[in-house]
Amino acid sequence: MKIFLDTANISEIKKGASMGVIHGVTTNPSLVAKEGHKDYKSVVKEIANLLPAAAPISVEVVSETVAEMVADGKRFHSWAPDNVVVKLPMNGEGLQATRELAKDGIRVNMTLCFSPNQAILAAHAGAAFISPFVGRLDDIGQDGMQVVRDIVEIYEIHGFKTEVIAASIRHPLHCTQAAQAGAHIATIPYKVLEQMLKHPLTDIGIQRFLEDWKKSGASNQ
Repeated sequence: MKIFLDTANISEIKKGASMGVIHGVTTNPSLVAKEGHKDYKSVVKEIANLLPAAAPISVEVVSETVAEMVADGKRFHSWAPDNVVVKLPMNGEGLQATRELAKDGIRVNMTLCFSPNQAILAAHAGAAFISPFVGRLDDIGQDGMQVVRDIVEIYEIHGFKTEVIAASIRHPLHCTQAAQAGAHIATIPYKVLEQMLKHPLTDIGIQRFLEDWKKSGASNQ
């Protein structure tokens, strides 16, 4: 399972990329607004320069009509053709726009997916990625990770090429469960990446090793 960062924070992306564990980035209008970015194009290009070559960067449209979604998607794609994935909502207009963009070889990440049926439609429309929102389903008393499992199983049975991005990840256990469910990708906040990295026994072990090394009086020169 690959790991994407769900953020528009350049500092977080730099830190994640420096670890060598980040394979892409997902953004949305809320994340961009949170960071106070005014020039979306320059932000996307900066992110592309921080990531491995051809790493996917999901850039979400804010249009409502099919024509506007397609036009925005093509414009976004031109900013970084090897990286930009157009993020579209899971509705009728989004499906139509996905179909049009896919015809031109532009990858689409269909977002705000909450059911296997929606995922089936997205795959038929030509979406490269589907993003079931695990945390938001959990919030209303549904099993979000079961939706991921169901989508993965359906895609495997029928040979769909659409990749499943477990989204709305809230904590490290979600990442483990997404991997067990067969998700191709988990897109996570930076704080969850930090939590995945940490374990108290690791910290204690490092401290003990360093203390023992100092006591030994040995040299590593």
